Amino acid sequence: MQDALFKIRENHRYGFINNAGEIVIEAQYLEAEEFYNGFSLVRFNDKPVPLDYLGRLLMKRLFNQVGPFEEGLARVRLVNLWGYIDQRGSLAIEVQFEQAGDFSEGLAAVAVDGHYGYINQQGQMVIEPTFQSAGPFRSGLAAVATEEGYGYIDTEGNWAIPPQFASAYPFEKEVAAFREDDCWGLINRQGEVVIPARFTCLEDEVPGQFFEGLALVVENGKYGYVNNQGEMVIKPLFDFAGEFSEGLALVEINGQYGYLSPDGKLAILPSYELAGIFGSQRAPVQINGRWGFIDPQGELIIEPIYQEVLPFRNGLAWVALEDGLWTYIDPDGQVVWQEATTQVNSLEEVPS
Repeated sequence: MQDALFKIRENHRYGFINNAGEIVIEAQYLEAEEFYNGFSLVRFNDKPVPLDYLGRLLMKRLFNQVGPFEEGLARVRLVNLWGYIDQRGSLAIEVQFEQAGDFSEGLAAVAVDGHYGYINQQGQMVIEPTFQSAGPFRSGLAAVATEEGYGYIDTEGNWAIPPQFASAYPFEKEVAAFREDDCWGLINRQGEVVIPARFTCLEDEVPGQFFEGLALVVENGKYGYVNNQGEMVIKPLFDFAGEFSEGLALVEINGQYGYLSPDGKLAILPSYELAGIFGSQRAPVQINGRWGFIDPQGELIIEPIYQEVLPFRNGLAWVALEDGLWTYIDPDGQVVWQEATTQVNSLEEVPS
């Protein structure tokens, strides 16, 4: 397990520090993504190139597009076709597919002649390309589409749940979300409807994603939660709600934000203008237009002095004052790293 790295900016170039504030990779790239599964993606010679924790570029071949590493392989596009590279940057599966998905549970969805099937990590087609679309495997099942609609297949390509849904999403252990019109519900692994399609589909949100065993639902404009057995454990009562993190979830009541425990009780009363998710036992809250951080008991640990913040991640939080300088602080509010002041900065940009 590698230590977490954090994106920094210096002289309009990007690099990375560790959580002690030590520069691990010098700020030298015009574009850089956060690390994920051991790699960042940086822009080099106008091409996306994976960068490892030691600052080494995987440049054996350059591609037009590079996906994230999943299960040791990353999908890559060369002109209009896709293949896969390994963590040394070598081409592990030849560029040959019209479309390609990330590996999950040893298989990846790929398109050939307009239809989707699945390959293994050796590049062998183990489920023939007969589907109109295909999603990742989760808990041994994958959502695929035919002319009859969406259903689920097992890792052998056999139908586990026949196609019947307008749209379907990956399983989360024992349940998966399905969609009818503009609403979604839940089915179990036998294809039985656990909750009918009655929850509002939110823009840019994937239905039925569980965090700490609970998934957010919206019904009649109010937010609540179901568990991964499909039981409504917190009724839709809130004006807004977020995902559970470190045992608490952000909720809004009458324009004020507080936090909810998994039993549906208010753990921190709504008293903040805005707020964010917990990380490292700290959550960002806005008071009088400025951001600080509270602990799980609702105690203000870091004074609200910042104009912009991101939640804590792996022990550090990105924050900025009016000067726009990128700064990282620890859970006690101590500055671990700060951008040099000899350059023009802007709060329009945050790490991503």
